[in-house]
Amino acid sequence: MAATTAIKIPPHPPPDALRSYPNFSYRFLRSRLPSPHPPLFLSLNSCSSLKVTTTRPRAGVCAARSGTSMEEAAVSEERMLVMVPPHPLIKHWISVLRNEQTPSAIFRSAMAELGRLLIYEASRDWLPTISGEIHSPMGIATVEFIDPREPVMIVPILRAGLALAEHASSVLPATKTFHLGMRRDERTLQPIVYLNNLPEKFPEGSRVLVVDPMLATGGTIVAAVSLLKDRGLKNKQIKIISAVAAPPALQKLSTKFPGLRVYTGMIDPVVDENGFIVPGLGDAGDRSFGT
Repeated sequence: MAATTAIKIPPHPPPDALRSYPNFSYRFLRSRLPSPHPPLFLSLNSCSSLKVTTTRPRAGVCAARSGTSMEEAAVSEERMLVMVPPHPLIKHWISVLRNEQTPSAIFRSAMAELGRLLIYEASRDWLPTISGEIHSPMGIATVEFIDPREPVMIVPILRAGLALAEHASSVLPATKTFHLGMRRDERTLQPIVYLNNLPEKFPEGSRVLVVDPMLATGGTIVAAVSLLKDRGLKNKQIKIISAVAAPPALQKLSTKFPGLRVYTGMIDPVVDENGFIVPGLGDAGDRSFGT
């Protein structure tokens, strides 16, 4: 008889789970889209005391104006925005990744599918278009294409970032990829750079997606974003794609890089003494590559 896995569905972690982290404020903003599971927006900034509010915004707070993204309408540029898209497929792939019995090959495939969905969400307001006319089988049509002259830069943090960024080119018509190899010292939890394929200077107006599956203590992602800023990028030119994030990393990013945007599949409340997110996914790199 085939082995089966019992699945328990826990309740959503309460906001109180985040209260133990100082200088961490957030808001839940409901989209006006007709969805039974509205997106979760966390607006983060550095503050002297913790302020937790669950609000239903005034009409138009989240509704994007013409030419304005939902994110820009929801939060000012002085605050970092974290978005957890409500798509059922994102929840499905997170569940597959969490399961300790998921084989390595399926884990990596699930990570790639999750990355595809998150990159799709993150690129909504980052893709300039060009207009023209084409001949369809039935006549002339006015069309818009993504401008291939302005590729989105992808910076996966090795190793696990490779799996999460694997399907980026299937979502984005034009991309350039720059690899950044970083590992965490398991004793100090500080990042060590072992490969840096970044350009000396990013072209003006570049848009960069930094792909790092696990945002736990924040050391690695803060170091990565700092390297990008040293090469001429501003906070608003950088978006972060992650599978799972935790408050310590989000707080560090918010403090150092206001205006940053983070797209993640899930936010877990706890980081243990070894720097792992709980319940998390385990070691995303080891599980992706079977090591």
